[in-house]
Amino acid sequence: MRVRSWMGGFAVVACCTAGSAFAAIDASRVGSEVKFDEQRTKVGLDARVGVGGLTGDGGEVTAPGPLLGITAAAQPWRNLGIEAGIEGQRLPINDARIVDEQALYRYNLGVMAKAGPLVLQEKVRPYVGAGVGVSYLNVTDGAETLYGNDIVQEVPLAAGVDYRFNESLFAGARASYRILFGTEFADAATGTGDTGGNLLNFAATVGGRF
Repeated sequence: MRVRSWMGGFAVVACCTAGSAFAAIDASRVGSEVKFDEQRTKVGLDARVGVGGLTGDGGEVTAPGPLLGITAAAQPWRNLGIEAGIEGQRLPINDARIVDEQALYRYNLGVMAKAGPLVLQEKVRPYVGAGVGVSYLNVTDGAETLYGNDIVQEVPLAAGVDYRFNESLFAGARASYRILFGTEFADAATGTGDTGGNLLNFAATVGGRF
């Protein structure tokens, strides 16, 4: 049996300034309007842990499992942020034809834009988000007779809330629904030759902006 491990790494998000010169408009005014305020553009790291599972045909042959993720994030505008990160998840295979302790490991890379205001004395930020991503699904050796490795495209949708302890530190909770495309890992196991379904996850987050 090959040794399985959580995926690790980092993602970097950079914000840049921009300005344009137009014949009929003062170039310095355009630049001051569009460039990011470096003093207000917070960047940092978030970590999240949670649980979730597949829906549809994929959910019928797997069980919910734990997840762990790390994200690099930036807040270039007051009510709009961006993030890029990685996520690992273990989804146990729930199939009487397969021996115990087999699982599907999901390794994800994605980016997302998030929008939401600061409320309640600028301590709380509810938000919604949308993005794009890709996941590699790796099946453990004992399940390879009916399940296969797969690469899946994702459109993640998220809703959550963060609480700011101060200007730098926050904690929060998030629900995400990932629309999946190209899922084929269980085609041989379903009997219909088709693996349908999406992914629903819930996670707690903690992070900092500096």
